[in-house]
Amino acid sequence: MWRSLRTQISKALMSTLYKDPKKAKFKIVDRYRGKDMLGWRYEPLFDYFVEQFKDHGFKVLNAEYVTADSGVGIVHQSPAFGQDDYEVAMKAGVINEKRLAPNPVDETGHFTNEVRDFAGMHVKFQGKADKAIIKHLKGTGRLIRDSQITHSYPFCWRSDTPLIYRAVPAWFIKIQPIIPQMLENIEKSHWVPASVKNRFTSGVSRAPDWNVSRNRYWGTPIPLWASSDLKEIVCVGSAQELKELSGFKGELTDLHREKVDDITIPSKQGKGELRRIEEVFDCWFESGSMPYAGSHYPFENEATFKDGFPGDFVAEGLDQTRGWFYSLAVLGTHLFGCLPFKNCVVNGIVLAEDGKKMSKRLKNYPDPSIVMTQYGSDALRLYLINSPVVRAEPLRFKEAGVKEIVAKVLLPFWNSYQFFEQQVALLKKVGNIDYVFDPEAESSNTNVMDRWILASCQSLLKFVNEEMEAYRLYTVVPRLLGLIDNTTNWYIKLNRRRLKGELGIEDTKHALNTLFEVLYTLTRGLAPFTPFITDNIYKRLLPHIPQSLQGEDPRSVHFLAFPEVRSELFDVVVERRVARMQKIIDLGRLTRERRTMGLKTPLKSLVVIHTDAVYLEDVRSLETYVCEELNIRDLVLSADEDAYDVQYSVIADAKNLGQKFKKDAAKVKKALPGLSADEIRAFMKEGKITVAGIELGADDLLVKRGIKEGGNADLEPAVDAADDVLVILDVASHPELLQEGLAREVIARVQRLRKKAGLVATDDVKMEYRVLADPENVGLDEACREQQRMFEKVLRRGVDRAGQDGEGDVVVQEEMEIQRATLLLRLLRL
Repeated sequence: MWRSLRTQISKALMSTLYKDPKKAKFKIVDRYRGKDMLGWRYEPLFDYFVEQFKDHGFKVLNAEYVTADSGVGIVHQSPAFGQDDYEVAMKAGVINEKRLAPNPVDETGHFTNEVRDFAGMHVKFQGKADKAIIKHLKGTGRLIRDSQITHSYPFCWRSDTPLIYRAVPAWFIKIQPIIPQMLENIEKSHWVPASVKNRFTSGVSRAPDWNVSRNRYWGTPIPLWASSDLKEIVCVGSAQELKELSGFKGELTDLHREKVDDITIPSKQGKGELRRIEEVFDCWFESGSMPYAGSHYPFENEATFKDGFPGDFVAEGLDQTRGWFYSLAVLGTHLFGCLPFKNCVVNGIVLAEDGKKMSKRLKNYPDPSIVMTQYGSDALRLYLINSPVVRAEPLRFKEAGVKEIVAKVLLPFWNSYQFFEQQVALLKKVGNIDYVFDPEAESSNTNVMDRWILASCQSLLKFVNEEMEAYRLYTVVPRLLGLIDNTTNWYIKLNRRRLKGELGIEDTKHALNTLFEVLYTLTRGLAPFTPFITDNIYKRLLPHIPQSLQGEDPRSVHFLAFPEVRSELFDVVVERRVARMQKIIDLGRLTRERRTMGLKTPLKSLVVIHTDAVYLEDVRSLETYVCEELNIRDLVLSADEDAYDVQYSVIADAKNLGQKFKKDAAKVKKALPGLSADEIRAFMKEGKITVAGIELGADDLLVKRGIKEGGNADLEPAVDAADDVLVILDVASHPELLQEGLAREVIARVQRLRKKAGLVATDDVKMEYRVLADPENVGLDEACREQQRMFEKVLRRGVDRAGQDGEGDVVVQEEMEIQRATLLLRLLRL
């Protein structure tokens, strides 16, 4: 029997039959390609459905999903138990809408009487059916090999129990006829981000008819009443229509199954009573009905509905391209010929920190209530809103990210407000002036930093209005956070003396008025994103706002209109100048950090080199701020690169170059060191250059600049560059600057001691020092004596030399070390 057995098997899968195909004894009778076998008829393993499908089934078909990694290269089709099988059989005409696929498994997972040899067996339980089928095939001589394989299998995501794919009768909404109109409607709509629109369009273009029925009890009943043979079907459009058709006399306000399933409608075709079909709606059908059901249209509010339809926008997660967005589009197109929304804002999916889906069962994410208790709701909101999620990208949620928002955003914002209130209290104490906001005062304000931060506010408001109009939420929050940074780390820092009243009352009032307007703008601008801290700060700012400017309902920041742009405060020139100043200061700070030289150490000079005279003049106009912030004596501005022996070089963006030029990338890299300074300057100007016969763009190369290095790193200046500007910092030690550096260290220690004692800006105390030891003779005592004017300027009074008796009402005292000298500092009540 075995010698005469003829089998068809894929050449790549001979090992399925033979442990070692090379040693196995068999004869190859013929070879075929898969396409050559198309249409071959065969005798089925079981005869249960032969009569029903003898003219259409039991023939060889082709499908791309059949692989050569397991089995024999031939797969039996079960169109009622798998989507691929179903689609292949439909395409080949084995089954159709009238000739349904054989389905010999009932709703409990047991074989029906149609398969007489296995009737009543569960298809999965304990593998009993598998064993019975194998035994049957052996008995009929049709089993060549019996083995086990490992393969993927569907499981319920809730219970982790195995599932069975099984075709069941269902009710569908026609999709194919409306696809062209749906695509046209999608094209007219606006999506954020735009990439999701393409994804949605692609899905809709190949969408099948929509199965809207579900076989469960709970849900919205499908309002179809039908005869037992489904030849007569009535679609009921309202509760009133159901009462009229059925003759029901009672109240009918609850339309769930337990209330309507027993109501029948007399047949008009003599088929007895029509009963409601068993199924309920897919929940997405209900979600897609939201624009109409929400206003009880068409039974009520018709005018209101039409005024607000289509809606301005909808917002949901990326997964809703196959859920809510889709059901909205289908029903809107079917009913009104349009989408029920004009704009669609799409967010990404929040995942656990390890990149897996968040799971209540696995508990692979922190408890949100604990996160909010520890860091506040605002921190969580801002973390999410300022993440890739708002660009429809996935986010791996990290609790550390929420904590960082508190440290880098919310605390600085709150501290800015507190600093403002402290200076208002100081103004009251020193000048007996109650601060009241005056927006008109800014029109006569000539201070460049005030004009800059106010202009920045207007640029921000203009930008936010434009971006929010376009629903680009992901661009807005970074700019708002940028204004917080400019306020805390630039405006307040560079204007601290003005705000503290050291430059006169009128200037202080201007500075406070500016800071108030910035805080008031930020409070209203951030309110939608951080509702709690903004409302808190707003209520504290409210007493400083004149009654006439408080609006109709000043109880909460959320009752206020978004701040309007004040065009008279725009100043693009000042914004440009300060931006350039910030770059120079940032480069100077970076240069100090690399040499581990703190800002308290005074340095002789900073050279700024740029070939644009306007750039240099912009920096010159803010020279005072650069010198103070970087603690340098002289700022030198130059356009003469040759005078400082500026060297140019370029390096390749290895990844970009490799992807674009493949094998030629190595040739380009080899030629780069040979480029001259003039060639590199031309590349910087034009954005392109030809190297080794290959044209490169601005994204392919990175330009580096520096000055020629000598042999002694300790004596050489420190150099840094960014974009088109180069800075050279003189880091050499100059004796005349050492005393000032020591004095700045003492000032910093006094301020720390005040903070430690819980003193606020309005608390005036006497300050005393005594040098206890100076073994290396750094001159700390002399510096304290000689720098009294600096102490008075910064601390508002001198730091006196303490006597040996230690008399006085001491608030706090502490011994500390400054450059290996030991200093005693004391704060005493006056």
